[in-house]
Amino acid sequence: MPPRPVRVIGFAVRPASLARTALRTVLACGALLLVCGCRPAPASSRIQLSYWEKWTGAEAAAMQATVDAFNASQDRIQVNLVSTSQADRKVLIATAGGDPPDLAGLWLKSLPSFADRDALLPLDDFMRADGIEPEAWLARYAPAYSHLGRHEGRTYALPTTTTAVALHWNKALFRAAGLDPERPPRDLAELEDFSRRLTRRDAAGNLVQAGFLPQDPGWWLWAQPLWFGGQFFDADGRVSVARDPASTASFVWLRAQTEEYGLASLQRFSSGFGAFASAQNAFFSGKVAMVVQGVWFNRFINEFAPGLEYGVGAWPSAAPSDSPDAPFTLIDADLIVIPRGARHPEASWEFLRYLASNNPRARARAELQGMEIVCFLQQKTSPLREWSSYFTENHPHPHALFFKQLESSPGARHLPPSGVWQEYERELTTAAERIRLLDATPADALGQVQQRMETSLSLHQASLERQRRAAAK
Repeated sequence: MPPRPVRVIGFAVRPASLARTALRTVLACGALLLVCGCRPAPASSRIQLSYWEKWTGAEAAAMQATVDAFNASQDRIQVNLVSTSQADRKVLIATAGGDPPDLAGLWLKSLPSFADRDALLPLDDFMRADGIEPEAWLARYAPAYSHLGRHEGRTYALPTTTTAVALHWNKALFRAAGLDPERPPRDLAELEDFSRRLTRRDAAGNLVQAGFLPQDPGWWLWAQPLWFGGQFFDADGRVSVARDPASTASFVWLRAQTEEYGLASLQRFSSGFGAFASAQNAFFSGKVAMVVQGVWFNRFINEFAPGLEYGVGAWPSAAPSDSPDAPFTLIDADLIVIPRGARHPEASWEFLRYLASNNPRARARAELQGMEIVCFLQQKTSPLREWSSYFTENHPHPHALFFKQLESSPGARHLPPSGVWQEYERELTTAAERIRLLDATPADALGQVQQRMETSLSLHQASLERQRRAAAK
């Protein structure tokens, strides 16, 4: 079956009469003004499922191939993939309006807020209908990922593609600096030493090459506390970032990197960086020697810097509790869900069950099944505990097995499962930028984050309590 073209979303939602009380406030905020989507007209007697996915380009094409394989595997269900930007926002609005898609792809960080709004259909009863308790059903996934779709004791999502984030380094630049190109820095002291040796300036003192810049690409500045062994919430679930010594130390270190390079010098240097997905990317073009990135990075290297010789290793140890046997890494995942109010939940579950499978006897690309199709084509590791021999031996990522090993590290950390996490992440990122740009001290910036998030968490908890009381009546 030839690949189906990935379509772009654009449609209207139904009235909110079918929405749950917890979702009506979303609609009341003018959300109906957004464009959302339409269901395809049935092309056959099959059940037609609409699947909205946030991926575009090559990533969307990989899921389309997976959808095509499912559609060809049976004659009852037709999944229709729709690629859309701002998928999480559109799914929430459509669910509030009573016209959600049958399936949707979400970011991991979106899951708690969706679940708290009662916008997702729990999957546990589907698992039990398969004759398996949820904990046993989810055991097909690697331990790092098996629990990521759960919130407050229920399963709301399954992982699709996943990653552990790792240090990448340019081997040619290591050689030129007199460093062993096969050995990355192992701790914070070595990272700082290697970075200095890899930094070059011209005769006028302008930066022409940097060893390591925390702000490149800047996607994980909020994770500085985790890297240093800190916590965002204490054992009682209270916001703790400003009271946590390790979190403060992590941002003190971040500020020190700017002070060492010089703010004006850094700004002139970074103004010449190109877009991430371009040959002018600072790492691809040799302007930055070390960068933290996920498993997806290899695909971009192949496209924009073919032939670049690079290595992959664990993040350098920054916390006293770190050890070579338990390196730190950040775990993240893409998820797939069934929105509450979906027209065909049982058929949607059949697709999820297919996606959570593989063919352990696969001996060729055409024999891959379910999860391994999308992960192979996206050049990512599979979240499944067991990989087929073909997937393992022919994976297009040369470091796939390293990432599989890294994700099982006892030092792996993931996003806090909190309904206020997305706001918390934004606040931390803003604070990190202010600290990095020398606009605020770590104590002042984190104090503001602490104050704002204590208020936000209190309001969120009060809202959840009102929902529980309303549901109990």
